[in-house]
Amino acid sequence: MTSKALTVPTVALGTWAWGDSGEAGDGYFGSRLSESGLRDVVDRAQSNGFTLWDTAVAYGMGRSEAALAKALTGCHRSEYQLSTKFTPQLAGDGDDPVADMLEQSLDRLSTDYVDLFWIHNPADVTRWTRSLIPLLRSGRIRHVGVSNHNMEEIALADRILGEAGFRVEAVQNHFSLLYRGSERAGILDHCREHGVRFFAYMVLEQGALTGRYSPTRPMPEGSSRAAVYNGVLPRLRALTDRMEVIGKDRGVSAAEVAVAWAVAKGTTPIVGVTKADHVDGVVRARGIGLAEEEVAELEALADAADVDTRGWWEHEM
Repeated sequence: MTSKALTVPTVALGTWAWGDSGEAGDGYFGSRLSESGLRDVVDRAQSNGFTLWDTAVAYGMGRSEAALAKALTGCHRSEYQLSTKFTPQLAGDGDDPVADMLEQSLDRLSTDYVDLFWIHNPADVTRWTRSLIPLLRSGRIRHVGVSNHNMEEIALADRILGEAGFRVEAVQNHFSLLYRGSERAGILDHCREHGVRFFAYMVLEQGALTGRYSPTRPMPEGSSRAAVYNGVLPRLRALTDRMEVIGKDRGVSAAEVAVAWAVAKGTTPIVGVTKADHVDGVVRARGIGLAEEEVAELEALADAADVDTRGWWEHEM
């Protein structure tokens, strides 16, 4: 087993959008980023106890990892945790593609280990999970998680690691008010029963649940998320309006209510942050306690919206 149990903050910070570009430009999210702006994000986050940063090779083909490392310059390695991923579809043809991709990530992240290393999707669970064992033994990775895996695939990965004295310590799946497949499939219950941390990504549905967008204020044209969400924004209005009312009673935004909902479900939400004031929102969300009735009401409104936001990369849970 790893020497120390996995411990994480209430909320993890996501850097998917940091891979949009090298220094500034448009991309999947339509973000415009700068080195100084991302440094401000890190400073604000670290000072508020948000010290787990989630990235991946696939986020801008390494640009996110490189941008994160640059933004963390000056922080001692013991002050933050790094979470990155092996994406099977990007594997090379060497003798050990997992180790090779990890080494490239370590180089971009300017570190000699990652705290949490994920198999990004279940392309071949047996093959790729086995490759993690020597990396755990060497200390190059400290903890293992699986992402976009269903219950059967999680159990298989756990059995393989268990034979070597390790285990799956975390699951990272798409989980939001609009997409609760992992809950309905029993994955959340499994995680609670076995002490596995469940990380919820796309909690804000790439901005659709922030209240910032509407049919009259659509997402940035030309971005990939606009193609996915702009057409369903009218169906989300009742939900986001109610989230805004709940938030107003507490002095917070609809986005912060969405994050608080994920925390109330016992998950660790991964919230994408590209501006320092996004971190302020996470701080506020951390302090919200939603009542059970509010959680149930929001879920009923989400079900009534009847939208499918499952990504093209996701299979049924």
